[in-house]
Amino acid sequence: MTSRLPPLSSLRAFEAAARLRSFKKAAEELAVTATAISHRIRVLEEDLERPLFVRKVRAVELTPDGQTLLTATSSGLQTIAAAIEQVRRPRRASITLSTTPAFATKWLVPRLAAFQAAHADIDLHIHASNLPVDLNAGTADLAIRYGHGHYEGVSATLLLEDHFAPVASPALLARIGQDAGQWPLIHFDWHRPPPVELTWSAWARHTGRSPAALSAGIRYSEESHAIQAAVSGQGVALLSLLLVEDELRLGLLRIAAEPRLRGMAYHVLKANRRPVPDAVSTVEAWLTGIARQEPPPTCTA
Repeated sequence: MTSRLPPLSSLRAFEAAARLRSFKKAAEELAVTATAISHRIRVLEEDLERPLFVRKVRAVELTPDGQTLLTATSSGLQTIAAAIEQVRRPRRASITLSTTPAFATKWLVPRLAAFQAAHADIDLHIHASNLPVDLNAGTADLAIRYGHGHYEGVSATLLLEDHFAPVASPALLARIGQDAGQWPLIHFDWHRPPPVELTWSAWARHTGRSPAALSAGIRYSEESHAIQAAVSGQGVALLSLLLVEDELRLGLLRIAAEPRLRGMAYHVLKANRRPVPDAVSTVEAWLTGIARQEPPPTCTA
């Protein structure tokens, strides 16, 4: 059974007077009269049947019982104040966004500081994976995937359209000739072959070459590794211009030759079989807004 506690107003008056060693200063802090402070403390002492202060002409001093109670009330009021502040604080939303590793590394991560600045009340968790996620089961709240936009069981919003072109470091381009058949090539293997072929074989056919002529070279299983290999001068890579837009802008890579292959598009996906929290819509709107603001990547050779 919980013990009966004195009124909170009496405990607050006591704590302020004991801490400040003055009824007058306690009254000023609590915005009441000194008489009210004196009355509340007298009620507390009568309730406890113990004197808590030694009253002097210009000050008050704590009795041993008063010192014991001050320690407890100070700690208790601080704990209550901290709890009230936590309850008053707006609850933060937590949103999981699933995206492919290369898109996360090259496009999304550099822009997340802007998201945090604009939406400090949302904790955004980035789940980088090429595997499908079940948005309707709550595995993630949003997903960014690359394809034609025909996704079953979810709502898809166009984010960015893509093109592929051969790119290489300026230093390498200065050394190699114009014959693509003699280029040192960089390949990356798609985790799942897309419905549109975006490989050196496809580029060879567009230029009237035999696919076998552009089949040799180093191969990577991750697109971001192929990008880094191209930047370091290992060879010419057929890459997404969206994912190398920073490298093109900074002059770390240049378009080696035309033509460009039309790629597919990145879409923002969300569940359509369960309610979508407001924070999910906020993240989706931020993503599409950022995409609309950005110019297309440079395609100048």
